[in-house]
Amino acid sequence: MFLTKIDNLFSIVEEKKHVSILSLAKALDIPVSSVTKISRYLEQLGLVDIDYKNIQGPTIKYLSSPEPEFKNVDETELINKLKFFKSFQNVKAANKLIYDLYRYLRHRDDEETKATYLNVRKYYLANFMKNMDKKITDPITKMDSYNIDVEKMVVEVEIIKQELEAVPFYIVSLLRVSDVTQQVIEKIKEEVISKITFSIVFKSHEEENVVRLEYRKKILEVMKEVFPDLPDDRLHIFADYIILTSLGMGEVEFLLKDKHLEEIVINNAFEPIWVYHKKFGWLESNIIIDDEAEVVHYATLAGRNMDKMITTLTPLLDARLKTGDRVNATLAPITTKGNTITIRKFAESPWSITDFIISGTIDYYTAALVWTAIQYELSILIVGGTGSGKTSTLNVFTIFIPPNHRVVSIEDTREIRLPRTLHWVPMETRLPNPEGKGEVSMLDLIVNSLRMRPDRIIVGEIRRKREAEVLFEAMHTGHSVYATLHANTVHEAIIRLTTEPIGIAKTLLSAVDLIFVQNRNRRTNTRRTFQVAEVLEDGGYNLLFSYNFKDDKLVKIKEPIMFYKTLELFAGLSKSEVDREINDKVKILKYLTQNNITSNEEIALLISYYYINKEYLMKKLFGDKDN
Repeated sequence: MFLTKIDNLFSIVEEKKHVSILSLAKALDIPVSSVTKISRYLEQLGLVDIDYKNIQGPTIKYLSSPEPEFKNVDETELINKLKFFKSFQNVKAANKLIYDLYRYLRHRDDEETKATYLNVRKYYLANFMKNMDKKITDPITKMDSYNIDVEKMVVEVEIIKQELEAVPFYIVSLLRVSDVTQQVIEKIKEEVISKITFSIVFKSHEEENVVRLEYRKKILEVMKEVFPDLPDDRLHIFADYIILTSLGMGEVEFLLKDKHLEEIVINNAFEPIWVYHKKFGWLESNIIIDDEAEVVHYATLAGRNMDKMITTLTPLLDARLKTGDRVNATLAPITTKGNTITIRKFAESPWSITDFIISGTIDYYTAALVWTAIQYELSILIVGGTGSGKTSTLNVFTIFIPPNHRVVSIEDTREIRLPRTLHWVPMETRLPNPEGKGEVSMLDLIVNSLRMRPDRIIVGEIRRKREAEVLFEAMHTGHSVYATLHANTVHEAIIRLTTEPIGIAKTLLSAVDLIFVQNRNRRTNTRRTFQVAEVLEDGGYNLLFSYNFKDDKLVKIKEPIMFYKTLELFAGLSKSEVDREINDKVKILKYLTQNNITSNEEIALLISYYYINKEYLMKKLFGDKDN
């Protein structure tokens, strides 16, 4: 824990109960103005009282201390509490006591408090975990820890597992200062905000930067007076904390900077924020929003970025942050426990085909098959359940589109990110205004895209019959289309497409050439390509590959029929020529993984060379030897 002059000042006042500002300034070796400023903040917090009428000058009177997590870290008292919980079989309360004690002591270095934790832990193990595995020697184990760089701050993250709790905990340590210093910093934030006016929605990055600079300047002016002895780097850390928690979504901003998180969920203002970690799944954080109004404020901020509103009349919101992170928000009483926000984080570095192969999501041959299908303009449907990676897969596959083709993407909330080498026009739907006017639907955009001379059309998700009909019509008129659909298997996808509410004729399905099914194994927290099938002329399907859970790999089921037939009909390629092309692509994909080339921009450049001069690229990568 980092201690400041505020802590030293408050310790003296707490000990002497009544002390003059002048003597405090001498004892702490800081200006009288700094002591006065700190004392006023402490008075506002109700911790001290300043007597200005004293003949010897203003004096400070001690009133109370901040309410600690533990009023008294007394070993006997804590064990007695555990005994009480044991008598009522209240395991939940015992768990919370151990968890709170762990958090309280984790940054305290004195041996006495450490010994207290060890003895309390010993009692807990003997009485609450006696029937568990004897190998377990600690009720709380650290699963992982790492730092997040946020501006100039280094935020510590610790993930812990408590044996009798179903869900691990995600603990964020921000400033790591005392309660007194933390509360004074919050008061400084309130004071500076009250003296500066600015729009919370910025029209440009330049406007935002100007406001940030002005805000930082005023914060540092106050900080230097309150913390006259602190080095500039520590002052800037405090300033960054105030700026981040003022201009954005408060402490949620720190979670947004954690690249290991996929989802951030606020269920209400009375429960901790939940996060979905790429490695550990769902975790309960130690961050709680102050009140329901703050949740509404955050949702409003997200909506304003896209000129969308969330009110009691329109209590549902789909939007995105400036970083591209997708936001869904709901207001009570639609969600009966309180207002909610669900943020699906946009990866700073989008998944690449190399990442997919290395992680086992897809194998070399299947990736080369997709590459060949996209090269020769076959239409592909990617299906899967919620969180299975449909959009990520779609994003990865589009890198195989030739750079001289025009791509139009259509989504409700933009999630697709294509490399700069592609000729790409992203489009997004728009909800109607409060008067019911100005709506731009998915159907409007699909119809309009056909007038934009696209070579490829990407659709975020097929949901309704009219959209599907226009999309399949586009396929039949020669456009190559890539889209996603919610379904768990190829068979389910066919049923969804041919029954209400989509309900298109089965004979139209032959316009889709390949169907890829993505699966998320919730037990192992892994995503895999689950099935690959081609659609037959009668609307049925031929299953080509299926995932084997035991061996963790795709197993070939049948040889393609329509795949080879279509390439022979429209590209004049024989089966042997197609197989040769797939083998060449497998070699290139192996080159990418062996050299750990994961940047989509680099991969896109290499693929564009493949389309420009394949022979030159193969020679450049593999030399003159027979590949």
